[in-house]
Amino acid sequence: MTATTRRDRRPAQGSPVARVCVDVPLPHLDRPFDYLVPEALDADARPGVRVKVRFAGQLVDGWLLERTESSEHPKLAYLEKVVSPVPVLSPEVARLARAVADRYAGSLADVLRLAVPPRHARAEKAVTAADAPPSEDTDTDTRPGGRAEVDPRGWRDYPAGPALLRALTDGKPARAVWSALPGEDWADRYADAVAATVAGGRGAVVVVADARDLDRLDAALTAVLGAGRHVRLTAADGPARRYRAFLTARTGEVDVVIGTRAAMFAPVRRLGLVAIWDDGDDLHAEPRAPYPHARDVLLTRAQLGDVAALVGGYARTAEAQLLVETGWAREVVADRAVVRSRTPAMAPTGDDPQLARDPGAASARLPSLAWTTARDALRADLPVLVQVPRRGYVPSVACADCRAPARCPHCAGPLALPSAQGTPACRWCGRVAAAYACPECGGRRLRASVTGARRTAEELGRAFPGVPVRTSGREEVLAGVPGGAGLVVATPGAEPVAEGGYGAVLLLDSWALLTRADLRAGEEALRRWMAAAALARPGTAGGRVVVVADGALSPVQALLRWDSAWFAARELAERRELGFPPAVRMASVTGVAEAVADLLAGARLPGDAEVLGPVPADEGRERMLVRVPRSRAAAMAEALHAAAGQRSARKAADPVRLQVDPLTLF
Repeated sequence: MTATTRRDRRPAQGSPVARVCVDVPLPHLDRPFDYLVPEALDADARPGVRVKVRFAGQLVDGWLLERTESSEHPKLAYLEKVVSPVPVLSPEVARLARAVADRYAGSLADVLRLAVPPRHARAEKAVTAADAPPSEDTDTDTRPGGRAEVDPRGWRDYPAGPALLRALTDGKPARAVWSALPGEDWADRYADAVAATVAGGRGAVVVVADARDLDRLDAALTAVLGAGRHVRLTAADGPARRYRAFLTARTGEVDVVIGTRAAMFAPVRRLGLVAIWDDGDDLHAEPRAPYPHARDVLLTRAQLGDVAALVGGYARTAEAQLLVETGWAREVVADRAVVRSRTPAMAPTGDDPQLARDPGAASARLPSLAWTTARDALRADLPVLVQVPRRGYVPSVACADCRAPARCPHCAGPLALPSAQGTPACRWCGRVAAAYACPECGGRRLRASVTGARRTAEELGRAFPGVPVRTSGREEVLAGVPGGAGLVVATPGAEPVAEGGYGAVLLLDSWALLTRADLRAGEEALRRWMAAAALARPGTAGGRVVVVADGALSPVQALLRWDSAWFAARELAERRELGFPPAVRMASVTGVAEAVADLLAGARLPGDAEVLGPVPADEGRERMLVRVPRSRAAAMAEALHAAAGQRSARKAADPVRLQVDPLTLF
């Protein structure tokens, strides 16, 4: 650390003015502030370093953005300290952070807090290979690699796949939306894309949703590139390892950074590719202000830097479909003949032929088709995956006679069973309902409305005695299971990979996903189903998938045909008609009613903006929605940010939460 005394300070000879982003989370202070660079700090006060400055009488943190010759302000305070001479903020990331702040109606300081991890002094000392990163203007590649062509391997199954790899090797800004085949090793395909980029002398940033996906990608990249050619950046690794990985990338020692959403701002020199896997996963949405989504940050980065972008998944989101329909990206999909050869045999339980054979299939939790499919797979010594869209035991219960939801007689909240022998209790007020009687029919027997993973495992264990039953969910997520006969009960997103693939995949309680009061309910259901079905063997090898749902529903049709592009196009068309994202841009304004009204009253919104609501939010707050055409998104964000600045300038008491294109609108 470098500091100065206040006596006998003199400004630096060259570019004595430092523009600093002060780490103060107030919207009305979202601008650079000018400070004089003391002569003693001249060498260390480079753009990108962390500094300490006096602001409103306090010593606060900041980032030095640039050095200039003069300032519009006649009297300037001095920088107090250079926290570290390592320039952690690259010019490229600084530009990106400003663009992200503007897009999400946020402040630059908030975005920089997400982009640059907290300093860890010991980790910083350990990275001694290059204290000063190379010049940002250099275009020379001194690392090994050359331009050797990368073997397309599995990308040959997609007509546009080999061309994509060639474009990455040639350094072209190719943009692709990839729909993966069932059984595809997506981590290997991403490793191939990264290897092609590195072969062209450029770097890559790849973002995945969770630690399990990160481990798979880590292993695939190590196999393709070799050890030490990439780093992983995730908050789960702890402050020291994360900061060490960050500095390793910042100093240009590695070409590739992979990670969870913490990696979306990773400082990679000569960036050539940004990629995201499974962009529909809600873990990609940052829960801290200004709440950016990793997909949108990476796409903004690709646009600003004129670099390649890859958005991939088994299912396609409406946002990815919009990229294809607007021509910003090209779709990479397999021919239908290849899709049919790789897809497991799929069947719904709610179609007419199945109902004729099994009239109870429409309401049964485990219809006969699902039971016989599981039995046949187990007899063939193959594992069976059962996806249950709820954690725990029995989240909610209903009358066993008339199916009316069981509600608390005191507060009308939903009742739940804590265990098999437990007494139903209210999930709202906590009261026990030991003598519950159904107000509709007087019945006293209860049944599960949606059965959790543990209860499902117990039921299946009784149905198939002697077969090992494993669960994978919140308490323990399994990475993989052996290929022999066995039952695996998993919640969505926690499905382990089976050696050789599953013989059967059962998708239960489908209505629990489809009937959620959410704009993305159908899209999310299909995404979760396809992720599970992709783990099954091909139909030619005995793989079968049974979805307990009506086959006429569009998400079920998309699953049966393995055609998420068709569903995404349909979903996007419906959202255009209804005026929902991504066809338009929307912002949610959440807070107590008076604060929300105050902010909107001071916002100079575009003339074509629509204000909708209010709708109830949590903790007694309300939410208003602002909708504008996509072409007016920047004006809306600017107006909301300025209105938030007005409130913070007059120290308004009640906070208001601003979110642009939030995942949840209602």
